[in-house]
Amino acid sequence: MNHLELFDFTPKELERYRRQIMLPGFGESGQRHLKNSTAIVSGVGGLGGTVALYLAVAGIGKLILVRGGDLRLDDMNRQILMTDDWVGKPRVFKAKETLSKINPDVEIEAIADYITAENVDSIVQRADIALSCAYSFTERDLLNAACVLWDKPMVEAAMDGMDAYLTTIVPGETPCLSCIFPEKPPEWDKRGFGVVGAVPGSLACLAALEAIKLITGVGKPLLGQLLTMDLNRLEFAKRRPYHDPDCPVCSEKAKQGKKQAIELLTTEEKKLLNV
Repeated sequence: MNHLELFDFTPKELERYRRQIMLPGFGESGQRHLKNSTAIVSGVGGLGGTVALYLAVAGIGKLILVRGGDLRLDDMNRQILMTDDWVGKPRVFKAKETLSKINPDVEIEAIADYITAENVDSIVQRADIALSCAYSFTERDLLNAACVLWDKPMVEAAMDGMDAYLTTIVPGETPCLSCIFPEKPPEWDKRGFGVVGAVPGSLACLAALEAIKLITGVGKPLLGQLLTMDLNRLEFAKRRPYHDPDCPVCSEKAKQGKKQAIELLTTEEKKLLNV
């Protein structure tokens, strides 16, 4: 990714990642790219928690976990980083604890908050890639806009019941989330969202793999393609979404307008907005 310095591996790391280093085209070079990279995971639940798990075991250098709210008992059918004794406590801290025990070589920052207009720019600027797994479409749109503004790739993954979709967004190359979904769907009822844990788990594995492919250069990511999944029938399809040249988020005019607005802010205003 963007960090060019190369770190030496400890004998423990070489043994831990030996099986993936063996893959054709991956090697120590791919592993170094992972170790030099920072990934944001928004929404550390059944989807985001599993994404974070597979990035951690693959050897990502740093994870920034962003999720507000406490763990509920009805989260436990899918949130594999959680334990029963943690119900009622901020889930993001338990996610950090579990991941640190699984792979202590990964640096993990836990932010017990949701993605907001006030924090998104500062968070995105500290990362190389983002994985959009938040419950709220508002959070997803904010993350998408910040990734476009600061030229950071984003893996977008979402599911509803037994249906799921996945795409990889690279600013300047692919449609952004606003191009793909110009009309925003209604927010889900937080207590009426039916889910079998294996559905977000399956999608999360694919999302983590997309991030690993993008970071290491191995394989072919879903650039400019939307993978839709009907997991009831195990039917998969790839679609090519429209790249809107006048998109209010990713068009050149929109990006320049926001950058100019940021430049006009005072130093104190930039501090308040974390930009």
